[in-house]
Amino acid sequence: MLYDVTGLLDRAAGAHPDRIALADDKKELSYREYREKAMAIAAGIEARAPGERRKAVAVLIDRNVESIICFLGAAYSGNYYVPVDMSLPEERISLIYERTSPLLIIDARNKKNDVPGAVSFETIVSENRGKAYEPSVNIDTDPLYAIFTSGSTGIPKGVLISHRSVLDMVQAFEEAFHFEEGTVFANQAPFDFDVSVKDIYNSLYVGGRVEVLPKKLFKMPKLLTEHLRERKADTIIWAVSALRIVADFKTFDVNEPPQLKNVMFSGETMPGRVLAYWREHIPEARYVNLYGPTEITCNCTYHEIKEAPDPAQAIPIGKPFVNSRVFLRDEEGRRVSEKNVIGEICIAGSCLALGYINDSSMTERAFIQDPLAGGYRSEVYVSGDLGYYNDRGELVFAGRRDSQIKHMGHRIELGELELVLNSVGGIDTGCCLYDASKEAIVCFYQSAEPRRKEILEAFAKKLPKYMRPTEYVRYRAIPMNKNAKIDRALLKQMIKEGNYGSADKDNE
Repeated sequence: MLYDVTGLLDRAAGAHPDRIALADDKKELSYREYREKAMAIAAGIEARAPGERRKAVAVLIDRNVESIICFLGAAYSGNYYVPVDMSLPEERISLIYERTSPLLIIDARNKKNDVPGAVSFETIVSENRGKAYEPSVNIDTDPLYAIFTSGSTGIPKGVLISHRSVLDMVQAFEEAFHFEEGTVFANQAPFDFDVSVKDIYNSLYVGGRVEVLPKKLFKMPKLLTEHLRERKADTIIWAVSALRIVADFKTFDVNEPPQLKNVMFSGETMPGRVLAYWREHIPEARYVNLYGPTEITCNCTYHEIKEAPDPAQAIPIGKPFVNSRVFLRDEEGRRVSEKNVIGEICIAGSCLALGYINDSSMTERAFIQDPLAGGYRSEVYVSGDLGYYNDRGELVFAGRRDSQIKHMGHRIELGELELVLNSVGGIDTGCCLYDASKEAIVCFYQSAEPRRKEILEAFAKKLPKYMRPTEYVRYRAIPMNKNAKIDRALLKQMIKEGNYGSADKDNE
């Protein structure tokens, strides 16, 4: 039985030492080289911080294999890694360091500039490669990584995840999807975004390969598909926005699609037109909608799409993975089991994070005692996400709890409006937010041409008048955050400052 993710690398390197494990646009590494360099990183950490365990090691990341090697090196040393993107605002980087107090900062970037106190990947590996080193023995509740996420509050939170939770995740994925040995995962997600965790550790579990895709390819979809074909990638676990780029450019119309076996997506609602485009061009692939906050180790539910979904209906987030309990509760904390009744999504199981680093008050608010567990400690994560069971009994995402507004005397879930908005032809993506100062619902959307008339018709057909937006703002490129999701925090700030009308306002 495995208690530590380093056992995944040990096993794969022993079984397939010469198989390519990691690749980026500059290099390939075998499993033997992967493990040797990770052990050198661990030895270097031990040399610089002898005897330290369960402490943070900051890794300055890039789109490269060295970043991943550093993650496993931190694990071999008995510590946990914290990915840091140096393009973030200086204030946010400072907060990450303040919260984690890292033992060491390792610079794994391709192009480096001076960062006080950082040591380069190359330096550590050259000093310690081949050195005899006995890796630390971790137990499964030890921390593996911390990822900082803003969530809906805009305040960075360091979510700390254990070895057990990641091992639980890869075993659950294997039971649900049965990835083949040697599966090639084409990594799109940044390494400080938890979607990347699925690529790194699912690949290790099946002796597969992680292809780290250059960021520039997502600005040139034709080259992206060529790269996927050339590298024989067969599995993608991407943000919805990445799949949308391919559909927006109609890449497969003029370029042969890659031979994908698994197309999995998460992060936001999948527009029906985007899914239809992919299914039309790669009909033999398996399509899976994944759901889960960072706090539950990537995903807790999944829905395999086996038939063309109704574009006017939300794609279900489906059923729980094994060893996860997912349920709904109402505002009084009671379980919701009736169909089409909205409740807050709650999760229990070994998938749960260890909490938020150095923020006990926030941890206590998000990770609570299950009120139905009598006489013993049973932790539940309250997600802040809303959902309901459809007529088939499938769980459906219904927006954020903090997206519920009171407007004209009515309680309104803005997620319901967004479902209608994103079903309109010609809309790339969009969201609805509330301007309390004007008592107005604002519809932000991205499209090549104005679509206000079509949006109004869709809202009139589907929603009562009191639920329809009163302001419409069109973007040719709607603001996105670093995780390729709509930057709601920025749009909310624009609403607060009253300047959202300056962004190509649609007044036709």
